[in-house]
Amino acid sequence: MRRRALGAISAAVALTLPWVVVWGATDILPWLATIAGVEYQAPAALGTLSTLATVIVTGLAVLGAAFLLAWAAETAEKDVPQAFAIAVLAVLAVAPEYAVDALYAWNAGVFAETERGIEAGNLAVANMTGANRILIGIGWAGVALFTIYRAGASTDPAVEKRSGFLSDVVVLDREIGLEVVFLLIATLWAFLVPLNNGIDIYDMLFLVGLYACYIAVIIRGDVEPDMDHVGVPAYLQHFPKRRRIATVFALFAYSGILIFTAVEPFAHGLEHLGESVGIPSFFMIQWVAPLASEAPELIVVVYLVNKARSTAGFNALISSKLNQWTLLIGTLVVVHSLALGRYGVLAFDFKQSAEIWITAAQSFFAVSLLIRFEISVREALTLLVLFLSQVLLEFAMIRDFVTLPVSSTELLLVYTAVYLVLGTALFVRRRRAFGRLVRRTAGTIGNAMSIGTDRTHSADD
Repeated sequence: MRRRALGAISAAVALTLPWVVVWGATDILPWLATIAGVEYQAPAALGTLSTLATVIVTGLAVLGAAFLLAWAAETAEKDVPQAFAIAVLAVLAVAPEYAVDALYAWNAGVFAETERGIEAGNLAVANMTGANRILIGIGWAGVALFTIYRAGASTDPAVEKRSGFLSDVVVLDREIGLEVVFLLIATLWAFLVPLNNGIDIYDMLFLVGLYACYIAVIIRGDVEPDMDHVGVPAYLQHFPKRRRIATVFALFAYSGILIFTAVEPFAHGLEHLGESVGIPSFFMIQWVAPLASEAPELIVVVYLVNKARSTAGFNALISSKLNQWTLLIGTLVVVHSLALGRYGVLAFDFKQSAEIWITAAQSFFAVSLLIRFEISVREALTLLVLFLSQVLLEFAMIRDFVTLPVSSTELLLVYTAVYLVLGTALFVRRRRAFGRLVRRTAGTIGNAMSIGTDRTHSADD
């Protein structure tokens, strides 16, 4: 285990080193030279990186840093209250996406009422909706298919073979019902977000408040996270306490600094690459940037699935979707207002309104699939095909490969209607299962509140 863990840590750190060298030579050393009062000139090779090279170097740094962050958070569960660890993990789960989104939300405030500010607001929404749709369209669907068709699936208790065409299913943990219901509530609210032509304080209060309620239920209900760690976290947790805590803080600090410094050149590089080949910048930010930031989480989930821990992997994906659909959206207006110097709505155009609606509709359909705590091959393929066909069709329209009788915005609305029709049909068909899910969740919340009250009384006594 030691050799594998050290190899994984070394690989993640190696991904970050090119950016460390570039950033150190072009930013840190000149700053230190200024303080020391000496003249410094960065090496010419480092100061003239092409746009593509910049994107690759910074993208790899964000990727490696995300792995280190995840390992640090899991390792920390041995030394902090488990409820606190859940909250930290929830924030870290959206950290790479939030870093890019926060950058554009900030720019939208700094350059408010200018063309650059308006474009930045649109890009913030594009990245947020892209990350959410990738998580379901590729994450949920792809992991379900991998779970069922990988070698050794027959020994996985989460895989259930059924007769019929593409009817095999992945059975999910019923404890995830709490997340499913909260995700449905956030999804229904998301349909309302574009009605005010932007993300405003009411969206922030509701979505962040909803997430806070979710955490409160987990804390008071003593919901235990999966503590059976493998790989790097398992290795680091065997360190002596002081060394373990120091390692966790070092990983947090190193990864946080890298993400903070690499995300701006990464995002701007993607924007310039898209413009250079005739692709709108929002398309690059919407799909390429989230793919890079989601990759560590998806790789970790695939690793868990391959170890016959499919339930833990799916729980992580569903929880991550809830985090992104609440914290990520709700806090953007805070960043925007801070940059603006006063409260202001993070505005976007009608195209981005359509992006939010299709993202909410996809989430609505995905929740309808989980009402019975299972997802079949047929349902996973439907999720995957709907997601890929929309993205590829829009790309083909942008590049004039195909001509359709609708605009790209109208195409989004068509897919929104498809998702809503399918989701509504499933909710109606599975209404009894949905009723049981709601009652179960209400019971979980009630038990959590009563336990919390009992603890208060015990403390008073």
